[in-house]
Amino acid sequence: MKKISILMMAVAAMTVIACSSNIAKYDVTGVNAPQDGAVVYLVDRILSAPIDSAVVAGGSFNMKGNAEKNAFLSVSFDDDWYYPLFNDGKPIRINLADSTLTGSPLNTKLSEWDKKDAAAYAEYYSFIEDFLSLPEAEQQAREEEFVAQYEDKLQKYTDSFMNIIEENMDNLIPVAFISHVPSLAGKDKFNELVASDAPFAQHPYVLDLKRRLDLTEALQKAVAGNQQTIVGQKFLDLEEADPDGKMHKLSEYVGQGKWVLVDFWASWCAPCKAEMPNVVAAYKKYHSKGFDIVGLSFDKEKDPWLQAIKDWEMPWIHLSDLKYWDTKASEVYSVNAIPDNLLIDPQGTVVARGLRGAALEARLAEIFE
Repeated sequence: MKKISILMMAVAAMTVIACSSNIAKYDVTGVNAPQDGAVVYLVDRILSAPIDSAVVAGGSFNMKGNAEKNAFLSVSFDDDWYYPLFNDGKPIRINLADSTLTGSPLNTKLSEWDKKDAAAYAEYYSFIEDFLSLPEAEQQAREEEFVAQYEDKLQKYTDSFMNIIEENMDNLIPVAFISHVPSLAGKDKFNELVASDAPFAQHPYVLDLKRRLDLTEALQKAVAGNQQTIVGQKFLDLEEADPDGKMHKLSEYVGQGKWVLVDFWASWCAPCKAEMPNVVAAYKKYHSKGFDIVGLSFDKEKDPWLQAIKDWEMPWIHLSDLKYWDTKASEVYSVNAIPDNLLIDPQGTVVARGLRGAALEARLAEIFE
């Protein structure tokens, strides 16, 4: 789970490419909207901010105005529904009853591709949900089977997604999908597309996205370097509350003669849940030999935190200030993604970071066996 940097959001706003004088009118109408009185927004996708809004009345709404020609926009309401579009000067009509968007040939085609992608993603994601709905014991028993099938499902969805790009190299439609290319097909593929002479490659949204991705990559490298400076150094102390609200310092448990894994996690973090069986297994195997764990949670609400401790069967020390990504642990140890952890020796020196799965087991086996 990645931390969203406030700095990055500020930079995104400041680095928007200046609009030219090429302006087009927009005229967006919606019908069969489910909730009268609801506010509908027309969002500029570079700024991620509304440029217009309307109130649903009698099941319909309308927004008219001016914006940059071919600007990448979207119509949304409370994250319940969302329709991407280009401001090419042609009227747009959205039927909320069947989720269809019609307008210019470009926008009608974009809507059709968007629905196909949504269906493909739903098939991929339902596979994951079905597995996570199984009892924990069954999940563990079928883990290898799931991993193999998951890789196939992910590749199938990736191929389907990239087909959208490949089928539309002669128009702007890839603008609406290209932000997912780095995570699905890799940053090199993204850079290749941006460097092409395709019409979408020089769209302001694409160029702004590349600028932000490049900056994010540079910041992540800087953070990673900062994170690794702790390895070989004494741990840094901090103070947070236990589940009963009593304050404890990390130094009460670390540097006191035991090997300690300081585990950064949260109840809302799906990768943390997937990794936790490995951590539990390591604790059960090596706790009696002098291994302990201190969990530092990135939760923001107490009840889900406590419920996860119980449900995920985590019988070790737990601390949290319930400040989400503003937690002291994130600040002190430069944590920008979870799960993450530190392995600390009996004298309080950090010897490793980010040990997961087989890597954690191998390092503990090396120490204790």
